[in-house]
Amino acid sequence: MNDLLLSSYDYNLPQELIAHSPIEPKENAKLLVYNRKDKSITHTTFASFIDFVPKDSTLIFNDTKVIKARIYGNKIHKDSANGAKIEALFHRAISESVFLLQFRGRLKVGSIVKFDNGVFAKILKDCGGGFKEASFSRDYNFLSCMNEGEFLEFLEYCGVVPLPPYIKSDSNNKEVEYNSIFARNLGAIAAPTASLHFSKESFATLQNIFKHAFVTLHVGAGTYLGVCSENILEHKMHKERFFIPQKTIDILKDSKHITTIGTTATRVVESYFRDGITSGECDLFLNPKNKPIKTNAILTNFHLPKTTLLMLVSSFVGLSELKRIYKEAIDNKYRFYSYGDGMLVL
Repeated sequence: MNDLLLSSYDYNLPQELIAHSPIEPKENAKLLVYNRKDKSITHTTFASFIDFVPKDSTLIFNDTKVIKARIYGNKIHKDSANGAKIEALFHRAISESVFLLQFRGRLKVGSIVKFDNGVFAKILKDCGGGFKEASFSRDYNFLSCMNEGEFLEFLEYCGVVPLPPYIKSDSNNKEVEYNSIFARNLGAIAAPTASLHFSKESFATLQNIFKHAFVTLHVGAGTYLGVCSENILEHKMHKERFFIPQKTIDILKDSKHITTIGTTATRVVESYFRDGITSGECDLFLNPKNKPIKTNAILTNFHLPKTTLLMLVSSFVGLSELKRIYKEAIDNKYRFYSYGDGMLVL
C-alpha cells in the first residue's frame, strides 16, 4: 500500500451515509475515538467528547465565518443587462480592490457582468479553470472600485451561502446551520465542519473545562477539491488567508498538549510552528511525508475520497489505519461529510 499514490485514498461510500442535514441535538452525533497509542477504536457520541480529551489539553478553534460568496448576474453589452446569465463564487482578495472568483459562463478579459444592487464586475485576468481576477464597482466606467470591506458588504446583501451540493436540508435556517456558534470573522466560502458539532451549551462547557484559543483561516474551495496528480506530493495546495491573534500565540507557546478542532485549525497551528508567521496565506499540505510536529490530537469529520483532508488525517494515523478506521465507520453507519459524524484522534 503506497501512501503517496492518489488511488490509495479512494474508498466506496454508500450514498445513504452522506449527511444531507445536521443532526439535532448536536450532542447526539456519533463520535469515533481513535487512540494512536494502542490503535483502539471507541464508539460514542459527542455528549462524551469532554471525557476523552486530556484535561491539560489546549483546544484550538477556527473562528472564520462563511460569507454569502455565491452571486448571480448577467453579462452585459454597454450598460444593459441583457446578456447570458453568469454565476460567480468568491474565493479570496488579491489586493484591496481585486478579487479572485470562479465564474460559470463565457467571459474574457474586459468582459463586464452586472449583478444585483447596481454592482458591476470587470474581468481583469484569466487564471484558468474558470478562475478570474475581477474588480467591482457601482460605476459602469469603473472610475472607482469597491474595497474589500465594501465588496464583502455587497456579498452579504446580494449573495447566497455556497452550500456543498450534497447538502439537501429543507431548513429555512441553512446559513446559521452552516456556521459554527463561535464564527465571527467573515471570509470563508466553506465551513470548518468539525466546529459544527458544538452547541452553545457544549461549547460553554468546553470553555469552562479546557484552556482554549482561536485562530482564523478563511476556508477556500481548495480545501475540498480533489487531488488530480497520481503522486500526491505533486499536488499544489490553494492558498487560504489566516491570522493568529497575539493572545493565541501566547497560549500556544505555553501549551504542552494541543487538540485542534478541525483540519483548518490544524494547518494554522502546524504552519505557525514551522515558520513563525502569524498572518498571511497558508498552503501547508500535511500528509504521511509531512506529519504534524506540534498537534497532539485532532477532531475532524469523515472526508471525501482523494482529498487533501483525507491525506491530512493519514498524516496522524498512517494510511493502513486510516483505511481501517473508515471501514469501521462505514460498517457502523457513521454519517459522512460536512454535516456528518466526527472522529477524535488521540
